[in-house]
Amino acid sequence: MLLPLVLALNRKDAVKTAAAKAINETPSQRKDLILGGMVCGFVMFVAGSFQQFGLLYSTVGKSGFITALYMVIVPLLGIFLKRKVGLNVWASVAIAVIGMYFLCINESLTVNTGDVYTLACAFVFAWHIIAIDHYSPKVNGIKLSCVQLFTCSFLSLVTAFIFETPEWGNILAAWFPIFFTGAVSSGVAYTLQILGQKHTSPAVASLLCSLESVFALFAGMLLLTERPSRRELLGCVLMFAAIVFSQVNLTLPKIHNKGG
Repeated sequence: MLLPLVLALNRKDAVKTAAAKAINETPSQRKDLILGGMVCGFVMFVAGSFQQFGLLYSTVGKSGFITALYMVIVPLLGIFLKRKVGLNVWASVAIAVIGMYFLCINESLTVNTGDVYTLACAFVFAWHIIAIDHYSPKVNGIKLSCVQLFTCSFLSLVTAFIFETPEWGNILAAWFPIFFTGAVSSGVAYTLQILGQKHTSPAVASLLCSLESVFALFAGMLLLTERPSRRELLGCVLMFAAIVFSQVNLTLPKIHNKGG
């Protein structure tokens, strides 16, 4: 799905002046594009594999809640990477975790093998956000996403034939979910994430990405005529409040002491 866009970008670059083309296509940028795409694709592959293995043993609600804990992990990683995280972001993360709990958890919080896999997925997804934050400002976002998805697809294809036995009948029977997750959930969503992270911090990006659970609830209402409980609606309100609060500047104004 991204290849036509990449070809269009290359065609656009071809009609630019030689000087502009030289600036936009330096060897350093090409190296960052290939290396960054491969790193992000590898991390995406590992995170997605952990998540899907976890879903074999855990419930969807618990999986969604545990995966969204990357909201906490990303700011923590930011401390070790010497990235300053504001007080409002930390408060927003705490509010969002509570909201995610109300939104996703309806059963007891017992820990099983699937939960451990999913927690590992949350850690790796946190690194995915950090990796995108590092590489996205340096290269074209659409091209970076294309290399990322090719890398993830290649690794998934190879390991599928090593650890499983793919059958064309089953693949054709599930063609629409495969197409939708590949074209929309991966092609569109991850590309927009890369483009968006050029203009926001990793901590805020993790909060925004966690809204997928809220949108999933609304999609169920619109497409499947599902009725959310009060608990779920409270979770949605807290999630949205956390996003809004994360944009509030809590820097206190300096008080100038005049005289005495």
